[in-house]
Amino acid sequence: MGSCLSSSGGGSRRSLHGSPHVPGPGRRKRPPKRRPGSCSSSFDNTDEPLLHRIPGRMFLNGSTDTASLFSQQGKKGPNQDAMIVWENFGSVADTVFCGVFDGHGPYGHIVAKRVRDLLPLKLGSHLESYVSPEEVLKEISLNTGDRKISEDLVHISANGESRVYNKDYVKDQDMIQNLIGSIVKAYTFMDKELKMQVDVDCFCSGTTAVTMVKQGQHLVIGNIGDSRAVLGMRNKDNKLVPFQLTEDLKPDVPERIKRCRGRIFALRDEPGVARLWLPNHNSPGLAMARAFGDFCLKDFGLISVPDVSYRRLSEKDEFVVLATDGIWDVLTNEEVVEIVAKAPTRSSAGRALVEAAVRNWRWKFPTSKVDDCAVVCLFLDSEPNRLSTASFSKEKHINNGLTEPEPDTASSSTPDSGTESPELKGVNRIDTLVNLPVYVPTKE
Repeated sequence: MGSCLSSSGGGSRRSLHGSPHVPGPGRRKRPPKRRPGSCSSSFDNTDEPLLHRIPGRMFLNGSTDTASLFSQQGKKGPNQDAMIVWENFGSVADTVFCGVFDGHGPYGHIVAKRVRDLLPLKLGSHLESYVSPEEVLKEISLNTGDRKISEDLVHISANGESRVYNKDYVKDQDMIQNLIGSIVKAYTFMDKELKMQVDVDCFCSGTTAVTMVKQGQHLVIGNIGDSRAVLGMRNKDNKLVPFQLTEDLKPDVPERIKRCRGRIFALRDEPGVARLWLPNHNSPGLAMARAFGDFCLKDFGLISVPDVSYRRLSEKDEFVVLATDGIWDVLTNEEVVEIVAKAPTRSSAGRALVEAAVRNWRWKFPTSKVDDCAVVCLFLDSEPNRLSTASFSKEKHINNGLTEPEPDTASSSTPDSGTESPELKGVNRIDTLVNLPVYVPTKE
């Protein structure tokens, strides 16, 4: 597992929101040659390497004292998953930005990496400016899905109405309000910028995103799509249990989509998987209600407004796992928390999760291609070599941090449960996108 912790490289470096270093007189840089047919980045050829050299920014397999990242390509083509951990985000101590992104469509791998690179920069720029509560409520008014409200997790909106966090519960209200508003704004501007990209086609390609900003004891999560964030915490009996921080945003709440003339139905061979379709064509069959990109569906109910939630951390909270659906399709929340807690070292936690998921893919879906997997594990205390000592309510054989599959547990969990999910009954595997849109010219 190679480490990819960015370093400054000894010379002048680019600040988070500053200008790139300009070479001195007489040292004119010659732009590198581009290969024919290659897609350029949204950064120019001098900016992108500088971004990748920012200290504390990780985007490939590796680890720090408090984080473990690991991604593995599946068997269906290029790895369309991307991930990032950015410590001291915004040059603020004890602030970490984390995210996982699951691309789909012919250019999904490019879209996911583009969002990975640009979204944190947009968030950082919005954090520097005040965002009024009215602007936040205007943005999240587009959110029309049913959301659960928990005493431990404060959601921002539900059923099309804004549910702002309890002001008596949340401390540092101005800072939290600004962070929440900045996340909503950053997602909005990110999607608009993707639409203007000329070097990558986002019309039939897109990506999910689960991002998290931890600032001190404050945790704010933004989510679109069906990747997931789960917290490992101790209950009153000192047992380590999962607490799901996000909801998988599937197109199973049809009001907004129907108002926009989109259609929702499941295919015959996967009756539990609701998909979003164009009004007059049986395509593209997107298995989510929100995503970056996918502009063929943006006029028909697909949105990029994030579902935002807040949690104040306590001493009972041990770590957070962000992962793409390649993990959650074959591992339950309980299994994920257990694998991370019993990993030999923190640095191996991400790899242990991915390897367990790959094994379960091969066992549960032997005729299917293994999906791409990406994991970010963020540990919430400052002891780098500390492992969880919490006990579990259900013992299971563990070998080097990997679950040994048993015949009677071949199921994927619904949130916070160990029961079988109907989405996986009778389905070899769940593809995010069924096929690409095929348009027939119509008269206006």
